[in-house]
Amino acid sequence: MATESSGSGDPARTIALLWGTLQLPRRGPKHALTTDQIIAAAVEIADGDKDLAPLSMRRVAESLGVGTMSLYTYVASRAELVEAMLDSAYGEAVAELEKIDADDWRDGLRQIAAIEWAMYLRHPWMLQVFTGRPPLGPNAIAKYDLELRVVDGIGLTDVEMDSAITLVHTHVEGVARRKVEAARVERQTGTTDQQWWQAIAPALAEVHDPASFPLADRVGLAAGQAHQAAHNPEHEYAFGLECLIEGIAALVRRAAG
Repeated sequence: MATESSGSGDPARTIALLWGTLQLPRRGPKHALTTDQIIAAAVEIADGDKDLAPLSMRRVAESLGVGTMSLYTYVASRAELVEAMLDSAYGEAVAELEKIDADDWRDGLRQIAAIEWAMYLRHPWMLQVFTGRPPLGPNAIAKYDLELRVVDGIGLTDVEMDSAITLVHTHVEGVARRKVEAARVERQTGTTDQQWWQAIAPALAEVHDPASFPLADRVGLAAGQAHQAAHNPEHEYAFGLECLIEGIAALVRRAAG
């Protein structure tokens, strides 16, 4: 579940920070850091924690060996820092998106999804930020532009192109969140999903009559045996992606039709 929201900092200053046009004070001590160093340190901390909640300006400052107040010369608030962290992570995705060389838009969407999936697993803290008000940094916009190129000219309207890319994002983000949350629960409990099922099975067997829910029992058993768990994020990711690609293909055929 998202616990923070982008777009909560000062809009003008945030844009200046993201686009590198923020003017640092000329008076006072010489600037010992760069904004990129601060952002990189913050990302490293959040990656290590696999959590955004413990991140603070103080921790970032300590990791850089400077006083906390000195960071505010570069980044005015934690909210701005989070937006800059997001755009930095998007930059990694941009580097991969630029390598996409797909003759077929379907393969292109699969590559977009794979890049997004890897990004979230590399930086699980990103899933804690609601981006309904997206960070409009250079990498975020470049990422969007590169993704749109995959579906440009296939027969969709501009609005449909946007919706197709959003659909891929929403699917990948949702499944990645389930995977990350499952890993978090396992770390907190010290118990795997398979161990949990084994522990709860005897108690469930005493109260559950398979004949009362034959369809749930049959399908649930088949899925459980296939995945060795109640859910398999990798299967959900691949299966859902193919379903939505087929749906977009049907829309393209109808438009051509």
